[in-house]
Amino acid sequence: MATKEVWDVDPYAAVESLRAALTEVGIVFPSLRVDAASSDLKLVELGRIRADVADRLAIALRRGGLE
Repeated sequence: MATKEVWDVDPYAAVESLRAALTEVGIVFPSLRVDAASSDLKLVELGRIRADVADRLAIALRRGGLE
């Protein structure tokens, strides 16, 4: 898989892609959004999540997203 350059990635598309992938494994980041204060850097704000959500995310990553 080819790696995109950081400047080639649309942060809004990245947020929606991440939101969809997390939803597929039953994980919700309520604060997931583009960081509007960093438009030049194209940062994504993940926000704060509960410990149980962080644990489910770790499990999903270890399983390659397959549950």
